[in-house]
Amino acid sequence: MSDPTVVVPTRDDPVIAGSAELIGGDLGRHAYSSWRFWGPLPILVLFAIGGFTLGLLSKLPCTLSGWQDPGRYTHLCYSDIPPLYSLRGFADNMLPYIQNPLPGQEQLEYPVLTGLFMTVANWITPHDENGTLWFFYVNAVMLAICLVIAVVATALTVRRRPWDAAMVALAPGTILCATINWDLLAVALTAVGMALWARRYPTWAGVAIGAAAAAKFYPLLLLGPLLVLCWRARRMNAFVRVLGGALGAWLLLNVPVMVINFDGWVRFYKFSSERGEDFGSIWLLLTNIGAGLPASVVNKVATGLFLVLCLGIAVLALRTTRRPRFAQLAFLVIAAFVITNKVYSPQYVLWLIPLAAMARPRWRDFLIWQVGQVIYFAAIWLYLVGYTSENKGLPIGWYSVSIIVAIASTCYFGGMVIRDMIQPEHDPVRTDHFVEDRDDPGGGVLDGAPDRGAREAVAAAVDEPTATASA
Repeated sequence: MSDPTVVVPTRDDPVIAGSAELIGGDLGRHAYSSWRFWGPLPILVLFAIGGFTLGLLSKLPCTLSGWQDPGRYTHLCYSDIPPLYSLRGFADNMLPYIQNPLPGQEQLEYPVLTGLFMTVANWITPHDENGTLWFFYVNAVMLAICLVIAVVATALTVRRRPWDAAMVALAPGTILCATINWDLLAVALTAVGMALWARRYPTWAGVAIGAAAAAKFYPLLLLGPLLVLCWRARRMNAFVRVLGGALGAWLLLNVPVMVINFDGWVRFYKFSSERGEDFGSIWLLLTNIGAGLPASVVNKVATGLFLVLCLGIAVLALRTTRRPRFAQLAFLVIAAFVITNKVYSPQYVLWLIPLAAMARPRWRDFLIWQVGQVIYFAAIWLYLVGYTSENKGLPIGWYSVSIIVAIASTCYFGGMVIRDMIQPEHDPVRTDHFVEDRDDPGGGVLDGAPDRGAREAVAAAVDEPTATASA
């Protein structure tokens, strides 16, 4: 017995099918009836809560010791949340951006919506002798809600494939990195934006993406793939609507702070542009092997390399025989941003996990990529032990190897996505057991839209203005 409306992982994914034999094989008639009663979403929510709780338990050595060095590195339980409680004025009930920091503190270097998220958490936090611990756990609960939203939104993006969202809930990167920083806020809003786009609400999708960009910069980059795909599909009206929604939401959240205290608001953007090479980046790797670039050059070269990669992705998207799916291009663009960035923090993997689950929902390739990310997760903290305990940290050579492994694993997964784009017969979403041939079931207005390749798109760009002028 099978559900004609949902792809069942034990029959669709070879890794899950093989693992299912360990617990009795594929779902039978009675098991299927019970599963159908519950539905995928409640089970996925339980997966998300369970994975998040497991990650939270891994932070116990730090919560018990107060995040002291070098323990927070040796126990692999580092988090930015506790130190910023005092270093950014939350312990003193300072309002980020609005009020100037006290001596020994710095202005918050995060986008506005993330700052608001932290402020709300601070309002809930009991300010007693355990304020730092309370602040961490209040933020953790709020981030857990964000993870649940991201998992549910991913499950709803492609209705026939809700179980792909289990990758988001159970990914090792999710479990290990969920509470390092506040990235899950932007991840949740981005996932909601993609779900709204899939439901053909481009304006509201834009609002969600604009709000996500007010929490982290990277969601704004999704507009690039949408521009290319809407151009190829003759759906530019939808792109204008998503662009308008994104711009409106971003301005609504940012302009009030800009007006009240521009210097406080601009701190994030100045910090991002002025920082040099940092942990996890290919630029630090070059420095480690003696081929580093001057700090004044790294920013320009990193930006230039990212733009070159984006151009290559756009050309590929226009030249493929069949129009790529939105999730595929989204993963490639964000992966290019992560790889070329001046810093690659371990939690950046959270940006990619929902996109990977929709771009290529195959557990084998997903886990290969995740293993590379876990290796880097452990390596960065063990390397930082050397900053507090001389001659006890991971040697710089092995740390450099971990950077290569992290980048190579991301490139591997990206290569598999590119293969699916060039040869759609390998795309798991387009070759599942559904008889109906769907173009991009998560693509919203792009799904089933007209398709034109590079030559037709260029010709249309030239002819349309001419036709307008003649009219």
